[in-house]
Amino acid sequence: MERVRVRAVADTAERDRRDAVAVEEPMEIRVACGGERRTLAITMRTPGADFELAAGFLAGEGVIAGPERIQGISYCDDPDVPASARFNTVTVRLRGERLPEMPGLDRHFLTSSACGVCGTASLDALRERPFPPGALPPEHPAVRPEALYELPGRLREAQGIFGKTGGLHAAGLFTADGEPVAVREDVGRHNAVDKLVGWALLDGRLPLRDHVLMVSGRTSYEITQKALAAGVGVVCAVSAPSSLAVDLAREFGMTLIGFLRDRRFNIYADSGRVRTTTP
Repeated sequence: MERVRVRAVADTAERDRRDAVAVEEPMEIRVACGGERRTLAITMRTPGADFELAAGFLAGEGVIAGPERIQGISYCDDPDVPASARFNTVTVRLRGERLPEMPGLDRHFLTSSACGVCGTASLDALRERPFPPGALPPEHPAVRPEALYELPGRLREAQGIFGKTGGLHAAGLFTADGEPVAVREDVGRHNAVDKLVGWALLDGRLPLRDHVLMVSGRTSYEITQKALAAGVGVVCAVSAPSSLAVDLAREFGMTLIGFLRDRRFNIYADSGRVRTTTP
């Protein structure tokens, strides 16, 4: 969070004051193994939880499946790199003799803080990914509308920086009963999901089959892809999903909920997880 000088205008009055804004800086994600090193992405993000962001990004792209593949994560220690830039480069060191095959990441790409096509860009590519067996068990977890109605408010309550800047997205992990487990913030909603998945991966919690993911804003294809890779069966958002997000959720048996606010929501894809009636 930074403070900048602004001119505030209200009706016919104006005054100079200082305002808090969310920080946005580039971060280069590198992967190294057996003497090889490769840059996978440069993303615009809010500094903080950078190691989680890098780990979550690799998990979402299918490069790693669990923490045992990671030997270490560190910031840049190259003395030729200016000190101010060293904390904007993160290297994930993998165990093994050489870098794994990464057919979905054959190109170096730049991602912005807005959701775009930042990774695998088609359902065909996802069909070739080896997802954990039973990662999305049908009808599990069972969630009740009353629990879902609580999620937007609980996510908002956990957004400490948003309350000061109004400029960050959030991704929250909740139990099926609506209890908060972890929340991450970022200028990019896809980065917030990566930070959350990275936290779960490094803590040995994947797959997240017993949890519900709640995101601010809309649900893109990319966010749904990341949730699928993490084994999340229920994804909720305060706004609408994209058409590709709906296609992905329906094909892979995810539950996708949009416009979750004011005690109402739309179910765009379901595998019997939302229990709207009492048995």
